[in-house]
Amino acid sequence: MSDHHSDRNDIERNEPTLGPGSLRGGGRSSGPSGQHDVQGDQIHHERRDERRFIRVTPPFRVRLDDGQELTGVDVSVGGFAVRTSRPMRPGEQLSASLLLTVGPTEMIVPVRAECRHATANGGQHVNGFEITDIDPPHRELLRQVVRSCLTGRQASIESLMEGEDPQTPRKRKATSSKPQQPSRPPKPRGRYMLLFTAIAILALVATATAYRNFMLIEPSFAAVTAPRIDIRAPGPGILEAHDLKAGDQVERDEKLTRIANSDLESELILSRAALNYNEQLIENLKEDIDSAGRGQVSIASSARPESGEAMNFETVSPAIAQARVDQFETARDLESSRVTALQARQASNEIYSPCNCLVAWALSSADGTYINKGERIMTLIRTGEDDVMVEALVHMDDIARIEPNQTAYVSLPNASTPIRARVRNVALDIERQPRAGFPSWVRQQQNVASVLLVPEKNLPAESVGKPVDVRFSEAPVLGGAAEWIWQGTRAVFQFGERIYDSVTQEDEPSDAG
Repeated sequence: MSDHHSDRNDIERNEPTLGPGSLRGGGRSSGPSGQHDVQGDQIHHERRDERRFIRVTPPFRVRLDDGQELTGVDVSVGGFAVRTSRPMRPGEQLSASLLLTVGPTEMIVPVRAECRHATANGGQHVNGFEITDIDPPHRELLRQVVRSCLTGRQASIESLMEGEDPQTPRKRKATSSKPQQPSRPPKPRGRYMLLFTAIAILALVATATAYRNFMLIEPSFAAVTAPRIDIRAPGPGILEAHDLKAGDQVERDEKLTRIANSDLESELILSRAALNYNEQLIENLKEDIDSAGRGQVSIASSARPESGEAMNFETVSPAIAQARVDQFETARDLESSRVTALQARQASNEIYSPCNCLVAWALSSADGTYINKGERIMTLIRTGEDDVMVEALVHMDDIARIEPNQTAYVSLPNASTPIRARVRNVALDIERQPRAGFPSWVRQQQNVASVLLVPEKNLPAESVGKPVDVRFSEAPVLGGAAEWIWQGTRAVFQFGERIYDSVTQEDEPSDAG
């Protein structure tokens, strides 16, 4: 642990000392080298209210970043020492928290320190650290704890809250027997200060507004957008009832709705019946061949029964009957494939969500709505990370001043703080992936380019489709300051308008009464 002083004035201070020269007719004064010069029989003092780097031994522990706690040996304003089972390497830096016991409570002081030395003490090692980084408020608390220990009493929360410095003598008010004369009333300086402050604020707001309107790049139009997924009907039919509406959140693989196709269901039922008929016909024919031996076998003339017509049978030899069995098996396989295809078409009428999305629009299913193939049923919006972005249309005269990763500021409606964003890409045409929240008629302008912005703060999914105010900045520091000042002024005006509207609404019923 380093006990040196931090500045030149501290190096020249010493403990209160009566030099040996006082017994021989002279004293010694301290110098930068630590030696004393004879100057007379007097005691040389240091200022006790500025004493620093004196070790004290209060009960405390040191907690490292990995959660390990070490036993503290001593502490000062400039460093501390801990006891460990193994020595630490000099020059090693770490971040830790000093857990100081202050009365019935424990005070935490975060610091960054560097190991200066490590000495062996029995079976353990004492490692000294110098504090290299500490916040001023935490340094002041540590100083007060050290000074309390120097006075011989333990520090407490009550003494720290009272603001009493243990080693600093209180200044006593000088008392005088003379009566005090009445003082003159103070000059009204407060009103002048308020006036000058108001003038400075107005000038600052005017400067920020002028810089924002004339120096920053303003797009023709900007809105919050997100990738759009259109759910279309795989075939004609009646849209079954569903409870989804705009603004609902759906999960991946969640069932959205179903399309009832009566023609497809009827065809599937007939194909299943024909398949069962073929399987039964093949089974009966094989039994007749086995039981007839070399005799004649009666077989059906068709492998698929026709509706409304009677089935014809004929008598053939066993060889011909076996050939017909092969034909019936081929017809059975064809009917099985047809049933599989119809089942796949019917399964496609069950519509599920492709992602964790937000419903932007849904077709009403009231009164059995009939839809054709390819007709739009729903529109979903992807709301994942980095999906909700801002799209702006910038005039071609200003597009040369915009580059990828350039800083921009986005202001949502009724928001008091701007949101930083970066330019993702600049394109003369829209992206291949359709995006929701941007009207198609705005894209018809021929002299603008599309700029996509990625906000540093995730925008809410409910803001998709809302127009926003965007400013592109070529100087991020000045642009950010101007945007914050302008937004703060706008928030103050909006707050005043809300108060005025609430007051006028309360006064109207009383006037009517």
